[in-house]
Amino acid sequence: MADTDVLESGDLTDLPYHRPKPPKRLELIDLLRGLVLVLMVLDHTRTFMHKDAFSFDPLDLTKTTPLLFFVRWTTHLCAPTFAFLAGVSIFMQSARGKSGLKLSAFLLTRGLWLIFLELTLIDFGWSFSEPYVFLQVIWALGASMIFMAAFTLLPGRSVLILGILITVGHGLLDGIHAKDLSGTAQILWRLFMEPGGLGSVPGYLLYPVMPWLGIMCLGYGIGPLFDLDELRRKRALEILLVAFIAAFLLLRLPNLYGDPVPWVWKANPSLTALSVLNISKYPPSLDFTLLTLGLALFLGLSLQRLPGLFKAPLLAFGRTPLLTYSVHLYLIHGMALVLGVMRGLPAADFFSFEPDSSRAAADGWGLPLWQVILVWIAVLVVLYPISRAYATYKAKHDYWWLSYI
Repeated sequence: MADTDVLESGDLTDLPYHRPKPPKRLELIDLLRGLVLVLMVLDHTRTFMHKDAFSFDPLDLTKTTPLLFFVRWTTHLCAPTFAFLAGVSIFMQSARGKSGLKLSAFLLTRGLWLIFLELTLIDFGWSFSEPYVFLQVIWALGASMIFMAAFTLLPGRSVLILGILITVGHGLLDGIHAKDLSGTAQILWRLFMEPGGLGSVPGYLLYPVMPWLGIMCLGYGIGPLFDLDELRRKRALEILLVAFIAAFLLLRLPNLYGDPVPWVWKANPSLTALSVLNISKYPPSLDFTLLTLGLALFLGLSLQRLPGLFKAPLLAFGRTPLLTYSVHLYLIHGMALVLGVMRGLPAADFFSFEPDSSRAAADGWGLPLWQVILVWIAVLVVLYPISRAYATYKAKHDYWWLSYI
């Protein structure tokens, strides 16, 4: 996430080299975005490094351990938080004077730019090889922003209603599958509703646009709560997060509606609890969205009480999400390559790693989880000064192109 600085101000109709100084940033948004980037780095470190990443899904309750389950599960917070905060930040731009066609033009160009980056720089970071289309969170955010370029011309309440309808209702269409369609309908269904292969194009679409657009619309519609004074904002967000989590429990515990995979009783009570939490991300179900956004709001409010020493790296990452996201892929993939070669594996095992890690797995690649966590910390240590330096540069300069990096 899938950028995730999707929303800083930038006015392409101004002078060709400068844009107006952006308004003061809301620390809550930057802290929360920084935290989910830290979690995303953990998930991708596990993807490239963990020995079991090549043999089974860490959410498979028949094979996983509680620790491995939660290492993977906590990263569920990343993509919905990115999409939601993107919507919030789009509202903040509008509320602070960047509205109408100016905002639409920025969102359109920003969205196209994100899709271009996904298809080039970011996809290469995953594969280190010939073109492989891997449409993930950056693609979903970019495509959603293109739609938001039109939606922001509507009243905010209308966008909120649209977000609710998409988020609540897209699960009603789970019974329709791309394989049962043909021609243009099949392609569109894959792009907007169902993860899967891309036909004759070598690649895979993991993030269909429509559910993530719904979450972005929710963020835009709820955006006015973030524009309140600090005390009223805190109270409003507390009510909202309780409502999200309560709605999740009311829907999930009786298996009423909201996720295509019901939870089941297990002989082991802890596995039963994990089954309740094992909600669907691809695409994000209603239950997934309610729980992750509720937890994200709770964490966002909690992070504000951290000492400055702990806030600093989160703010650095949160203020430079696209740069941080892009660099972290190359760091992790590059470290996997170096460590693999040091252990005697051929370098070729780490090219075309995504989509095919079978060669590395067959040659014995993979680290135990505790070593993966050490590598994750090392990646964050390397990333921090890079992100901090760029955040400082952005704070001191007002070039329009800074909104695109």
